[in-house]
Amino acid sequence: MAVGVGDAGSGGVRRRQRWCSCAKADFFPEESFSSWSAYGRALRSTGARLADRLTSRSLESTELHEVRARSGADMRRDLTWWDLVWFGVGAVIGAGIFVLTGQEARDAAGPAVVVSYVVSGVSAMLSVFCYTEFAVEIPVAGGSFAYLRVELGDFMAFVAAGNILLEYCIGGAAVARSWTSYFATLLNHHPSDFRIHASSLSADYSELDPIAVVVIALVCVFAVVSTKGTSRFNYVLSIVHIAVIIFIIVAGLTKADTANMRDFMHFGVRGIFSASAVLFFAYIGFDAVSTMAEETKNPARDIPIGLVGAMTLTTALYCVLAVTLCLMQPYGSIDPDAPFSVAFADRGMDWAKYIVAFGALKGMTTVLLVSAVGQARYLTHIARTHMMPPWLAQVHPRTGTPVNATVAMLVATAVIAFFTDLSILSNLLSISTLFIFMLVAVALLVRRYYVSGETTDANRNKLAACIAAILATSVATATCWGVDVEGWVPYVVTVPAWFASTACLWAFVPQARAPKLWGVPLVPWLPSASIAINVFLLGSIDSKSFMRFGIWTAALLVYYLFVGLHASYDTAKALAAESALAAKVEEGDGKPAQGAVHDGEY
Repeated sequence: MAVGVGDAGSGGVRRRQRWCSCAKADFFPEESFSSWSAYGRALRSTGARLADRLTSRSLESTELHEVRARSGADMRRDLTWWDLVWFGVGAVIGAGIFVLTGQEARDAAGPAVVVSYVVSGVSAMLSVFCYTEFAVEIPVAGGSFAYLRVELGDFMAFVAAGNILLEYCIGGAAVARSWTSYFATLLNHHPSDFRIHASSLSADYSELDPIAVVVIALVCVFAVVSTKGTSRFNYVLSIVHIAVIIFIIVAGLTKADTANMRDFMHFGVRGIFSASAVLFFAYIGFDAVSTMAEETKNPARDIPIGLVGAMTLTTALYCVLAVTLCLMQPYGSIDPDAPFSVAFADRGMDWAKYIVAFGALKGMTTVLLVSAVGQARYLTHIARTHMMPPWLAQVHPRTGTPVNATVAMLVATAVIAFFTDLSILSNLLSISTLFIFMLVAVALLVRRYYVSGETTDANRNKLAACIAAILATSVATATCWGVDVEGWVPYVVTVPAWFASTACLWAFVPQARAPKLWGVPLVPWLPSASIAINVFLLGSIDSKSFMRFGIWTAALLVYYLFVGLHASYDTAKALAAESALAAKVEEGDGKPAQGAVHDGEY
């Protein structure tokens, strides 16, 4: 249902009985945007409002009930662990293994690319543990955005939210462009044959890809019709995809030449970690499964099985596929666009490249499909808080899917896919994802060790000091690596310092909360290790990608200060007013006052 401005004296907000429209009230129903003079007053209060939002934290019950209710209709609880496992496999195995493996093996890691996959897989699994505990305890569509709102507050959640949206748009665009590459291989053409060269544009943005746009549009149609139907289609495609992967492994190993593995670490340790940072892209997608918690029948059972099971299977397949590719060809001869197809052709199995290309297209299609489902649910929950226009939060009453959010995200993805080169997309995507995963690990430590009103000031201060030390030592290690400091002396200082910081948290700060249903083992060690590995991999990414990341984050802050801050501030105050009114009525004290919030919308 759309959210409209009420006629109450204080500018309260109320629910309108319609599903979809495009009136101003659907986008900016808050008091701060009711007129230019009201907006001017809001801007003059930016400092005070920012201070309020920096320290505010949402309640679990608010995310689970009041915030979720702002979508009007409920999402349907149709999914089981079986759906989640295949959503996880479908979300992850795609462009990463079929495209980036060749690129990184040839240019960054050599045959040691398999070690790069192990490093990235360990980092991803640690993040999976953190996501799983949150998804079980707070089963809402917002995923990491909701988790960070509860533990780190509104402002940090918004910064992460913007990068989550960027992650999904870039990830989908990268996969869509890779889809074109393998489609061209299937038809015996070069990818450039299906792209339009615009010489007037920069080289990184001049290869226009109309096929990628068409594929994204078709995926959008599937995503808005039905989540359960999308799930069925996904696991049929994923099973076919697994069969093709098994074929690649078996057929590829029949053409193996161990001589290709002799120069195993040609690019050294630095090459392994540099490749790991980019190959982390290959594991992106599992967080989309956490956004489906709201549609899961039994989150406590289904989410751990779905997330951990999918990541374990994926990591094993990635490592075996990487070894198979490097055994088939010398790393210097690997094709960066369609490595497996070209490898089979070079080994005299030209017919096999069609099976590989077909399997790759299947895999990339499922990645796009699950990404479309996940990104829409992120945007839906962000819009529920009014940090984005609430029009995007609407859930269609018939399909039970967030149609507006799905279409909006896929339009943005299509625009990026039409213009941007894959190498730019993969590096920028890895930065956003590693940053978010690091924040989720920090949030888990806060969740376990801090409960407002129960944790003493002394323990709170010790927790803050330990987390700051963990972050500082992780950043110091990554910085030494990133600037290529010679020798091992800096690491002999920074790594033990990280260990000591984690040990102090473990020994001197008591845990304030135990998980109710499922919890990450070995806290604080596993979340702390997740922070350290994610930050370390960030230090392996090139400087231009960090510049683009900085520009995007600065743009987010501008939007937040001029729009998101005031919309979310008004919404939070309306919710607080409603809660106070409800408590007053429950105590039997009178009638709703003038300007009260109507119909329980907030």
